[in-house]
Amino acid sequence: MSASARAWGDGDGGSMDHDETLDAVGMMCPVPIVELSKKMKELPPGTVLEIRADDEGVIEDIPSWCNRTGNEFLGLEEEGDIYVSYVRKG
Repeated sequence: MSASARAWGDGDGGSMDHDETLDAVGMMCPVPIVELSKKMKELPPGTVLEIRADDEGVIEDIPSWCNRTGNEFLGLEEEGDIYVSYVRKG
């Protein structure tokens, strides 16, 4: 996993403050990113979205998507088999 994909979270099991949650558990690539994109269009700028997924592709896909779309990748935590990412709408 790249350093950028682990920008937040030290494995202490804490949760970042967030405004909304997207449950993408059980969805496989590219569905988590498609759902992320749809959800972000509904949210006002500055909103922090928590994305919960079990597809390890999100480790690289979410930071990459943020770079392409002008949203801010805040970091990622692992909770067992679940990857929890945080994105702030730009």
